[in-house]
Amino acid sequence: MNSPLSIIISREYLERVKRKSFIITTILMPLFMVGLMVVPALIAVFSSPEEQRIAVIDNSGVIAPRLQNSAEVNFQTVALSIEEAKADESFNGVLEIGKHIVDSPSDVRLYTHGPASMMVEQYISGQIESDIEAIRLARYDIANLEQILNSIHADVTLSTMRIDKADEETSSGLSYGMGMAMAFILYMIILMYGQMVMTSIIEEKNNRVLEIVVSSVKPSVLMAGKIIGVGLVAMTQILIWAGIVLSFTVWVMPLVISSVAGSDADFAAVLSQLGNAGYVAMLFAYMILFLIGGYLFYASIYAAIGSAVDNIQDAGQLQMVAVLPILIGFILAPSVLNNPMSGVAFWASIIPFTSPMVMMARIPFGIPAWETILSLVLLYAAFIGLIWLAAKIYRVGIFMYGKKPTFSELIRWARYK
Repeated sequence: MNSPLSIIISREYLERVKRKSFIITTILMPLFMVGLMVVPALIAVFSSPEEQRIAVIDNSGVIAPRLQNSAEVNFQTVALSIEEAKADESFNGVLEIGKHIVDSPSDVRLYTHGPASMMVEQYISGQIESDIEAIRLARYDIANLEQILNSIHADVTLSTMRIDKADEETSSGLSYGMGMAMAFILYMIILMYGQMVMTSIIEEKNNRVLEIVVSSVKPSVLMAGKIIGVGLVAMTQILIWAGIVLSFTVWVMPLVISSVAGSDADFAAVLSQLGNAGYVAMLFAYMILFLIGGYLFYASIYAAIGSAVDNIQDAGQLQMVAVLPILIGFILAPSVLNNPMSGVAFWASIIPFTSPMVMMARIPFGIPAWETILSLVLLYAAFIGLIWLAAKIYRVGIFMYGKKPTFSELIRWARYK
């Protein structure tokens, strides 16, 4: 015969997994993430730029002859006044170059019909800057000066190797992107599914369902069943995403790497790390461990809050206790990614309130294993203590109606024996 705990877990799990919204978001989320990365690149590659006709009024007489047209910008020098050029709507814009532009580079203005394109502005600025530099170089009257400067120009490609990992080559850019992505995923899942536990408890409390259930099940068992059941929904979603990503890594990534290897060896080397199925599986394994610990930690808080109030509006102030640390952890992630070995990064990844997001942001950088283990141990130890405290609040709160408790009252409930 099924135990009450297993029945509650099964009910909470199946009720949510069978929803169309769960199926749709589980399938569409990876496609959406891929689309965010791929679609802009495809648009940039296949979209044909619209040519901008720019009338040039050059009061200096030295810049206009040097301006080079492109697929986006077509310069046309005109012998018109500035007002006449503005009135001519056959031009998309008018570029007025001051008489002393070489000595005063800010003496230039662009007038446009409607909003200006940032790409056009950057192209025009770059053209004028290079022309002014060429004119200034010519003033030194040194033979072949431009060729000399070009010959001494150097583009440095820096390869970073980890001494502590047998000179293994790393990519800080890739680690930054992966760390930020995983911190964001944990932030969203912990916040979303933690609030789902709270909402479920509030709804059942309003319907007086809990009064019937607790007549045959201990409040602590009911709370544990809800937390575990909703948590299994989150786990199911993560495992499905992991299967999709690993399939992409094994079957698609090798083809992508081979296609870019000839044109960009450095980029192919970066992608090869993403094509390492063992590495990707390791990241997902850590993500699952921190997801379980972080979810259980915060779901306990949300369960206690849900049991203490009668509606979502009353829960707003109390749930800041849970929302604020999660938000702080996510806000800290970008600064931690800039220096993953700093003191702030270490302590934020150890303290249980912020460790799930911050530690997942650091793991792609290959931090020492003992730091990850210590973070997990403290996170799960904190969860055990917190769920014991939340259970004491829960057993009192589910029978309280008509009054929003204060923090001091919650503390008093937790001290009841």
